[in-house]
Amino acid sequence: MTKSADTHCPYCALQCAMTLKSPAALTPADQPGSEPVTARPAVEVSGRDFPTNRGGLCRKGWTSASLLNHPGRVTEPMLKGPDGVHRPVSWDDALKLITAAVKETRARHGADAVGVFGGGGLTNEKAYQLGKFARLALGTSRIDYNGRFCMSSAAAAGMRAFGLDRGLPFPLEDLDSASTIMMLGSNVAETMPPFVQHLQGARDAGGLIVVDPRRSATAAFTSDGGGLHLQPLPGTDLTLLLGLSHVVIHEGLADAGYIAARTSGYEALSRSVNAFWPERVQSLTGVPAQLIRETARRLADGATKGGTYILTGRGVEQHVDGTDTATAAINLSLLLGLPGSARSGYGTLTGQGNGQGGREHGQKADQLPGYRKITDPAARAHMATVWNVPESLIPGPGLPAVQLLQSLGKPGGVRCFFVHASNIAVASPDANAVLEGLRSLDFLVVCDFFMSETAAEADLVLPVLQWAEEEGTLTNLEGRVLRRRRALQPPAGARSELWIMAHLAEALDAPSTFSEDPETVFEELRRASAGGLADYSGIDYAMLDRGEAAYWPYPAGSTGTPRLFLDSFAHPDGKAVMTPVTPRRRRTPAANPDPAAKTMTLITGRLLEHYQSGAQTRRVAELLATQPEAKMQIHPAAAAPLGITDGAFVSVANERGEVVCRAELSTTIRPETVFLPFHFPELESANRLTEAATDPISGMPEFKFNKVWVRLAADLPQTSLLQTSEASS
Repeated sequence: MTKSADTHCPYCALQCAMTLKSPAALTPADQPGSEPVTARPAVEVSGRDFPTNRGGLCRKGWTSASLLNHPGRVTEPMLKGPDGVHRPVSWDDALKLITAAVKETRARHGADAVGVFGGGGLTNEKAYQLGKFARLALGTSRIDYNGRFCMSSAAAAGMRAFGLDRGLPFPLEDLDSASTIMMLGSNVAETMPPFVQHLQGARDAGGLIVVDPRRSATAAFTSDGGGLHLQPLPGTDLTLLLGLSHVVIHEGLADAGYIAARTSGYEALSRSVNAFWPERVQSLTGVPAQLIRETARRLADGATKGGTYILTGRGVEQHVDGTDTATAAINLSLLLGLPGSARSGYGTLTGQGNGQGGREHGQKADQLPGYRKITDPAARAHMATVWNVPESLIPGPGLPAVQLLQSLGKPGGVRCFFVHASNIAVASPDANAVLEGLRSLDFLVVCDFFMSETAAEADLVLPVLQWAEEEGTLTNLEGRVLRRRRALQPPAGARSELWIMAHLAEALDAPSTFSEDPETVFEELRRASAGGLADYSGIDYAMLDRGEAAYWPYPAGSTGTPRLFLDSFAHPDGKAVMTPVTPRRRRTPAANPDPAAKTMTLITGRLLEHYQSGAQTRRVAELLATQPEAKMQIHPAAAAPLGITDGAFVSVANERGEVVCRAELSTTIRPETVFLPFHFPELESANRLTEAATDPISGMPEFKFNKVWVRLAADLPQTSLLQTSEASS
């Protein structure tokens, strides 16, 4: 008899609903107390009706179950020997090695020489306990996570403007009725395909506006009367937004009543955009002045008639001025009266599966659970009570991700490092320097279910559970808390991170308590978050199992908050804050030393078939067969003088490193720009080229604007060993 279990996709923050089916292999969804059986036959995936995906899945979702039985799965602790080869060890030995390494590091270098790097793919329970584990069991302030590379600029801008950061402060379905939607720096048609159905109403009304240096798959939806595509020079989104705000103000398109009643800072903002009239903005961005005016008018018209939404993504946020750029988008939305209105709004699109919940409960260097600041005395006192420890035991703020990684192996830096749910060897900016740091550590522990590029560098790899093998909760891009139920029995040697943390905390004589039971941890998370900005205290497993919609903040006794800011914003005076911003000068890159190469601007991004560093999707045969290698997208007009033809191998280099890959000629990209996907390792790793310069407010690295030198490759590259082995497996 075929049994099934309802769950959600393990990939992006859309968290599409799905059902797993297999003959007698799964825990039925209507029997939450039953035990999964141990057999692991093939699992079938089907889409399940849910507001975000309405039964649809992308290619990654449809193939996600193939990884559950993948032959490359790590199923027992693996210790690297003197010869560099990883060999199995027992869990007892693994825990003893870690305990000894932590104690020795703290004794020799101090507690902050132990560091932790988390991930936006961890469940809420694991993210919460990881922050607690770092601060109490390890005693370190040195914890941050890969969400610093994804959402930090948008989060900082949201806190600055609204006093609260929730990616979408409204249900995704609200977009369906909008007549105008402007998307900046997001290619949802490839990154989260089921999302595009929510754009159809705006497209039918001719009101889909896409801002992207490439004519991406999403931008292509604006054709045939669907809307407008604005194609600015990379790194000029902030200038473009200031130009749009200039038109809104000077053409009398702003919502004066809303501005007076619900915002502060208008006068300063109005003065700050005076210098950004459309013709000047055209000269700086390459976007025609008339198109700038047309866009501003369309946004204002939609706000008064059918509803207007402004949505931002990583393309405008992953910059050294990412917080200011997101702030400029929010300023524009406030001028138009969008946030907190009945049928309009502003939002940012969370990327990772638990990118929202993962940034709320303690993985960030400066944060305590409930989105509390670690420097706030009241927040520290609250957490000391929940954890039943003296407040003095809670360390202060640590280092944001880039600075944390730059400290690896350095004097006064981290010497013993834990990595969870992150493949930083591929996904971090200036990846060559990160690899050097990893190799200079005294002891590196990586928790993963595959031997990723980061795990390959580890002294000890700990096998952990995959999504269908664990219990817990995640929070999707709408701020809706979802239930993840265990459907499949994990391999005998794999352990949950909760189990690992609980056993290590005991071995380290940690204060407080550490549970390996997800529901117990969630109950503690509820108490920890109570009264905070991200209040989960009114949510429990029972209500989630009943399928109730739970949008935070959800204080105990309330019914949750699907739509934020309807009555007031989260600042003390209830008003949103308009903050004047202006473009800042970037660092002058190194001069091109190669006369045969042309200096161009590199932007990076995702492909439809792959996700994040590709550690999972490059192991799915169907996905790898479709996109087996990185390709550099270049305009034919730029390629011709360099002798570059379609499929030719090219060198893309700068002072940080070199990528060698095939060229893909395309008229969808600007002639002075090249594009590389960031899913591939080794010689094809785009992050060999990205700069570790960061936004001074958010700590976000400069992923989307890097100068590179492009030429024909002198020598053909060695094929990636991982791609070769995975393609043949």
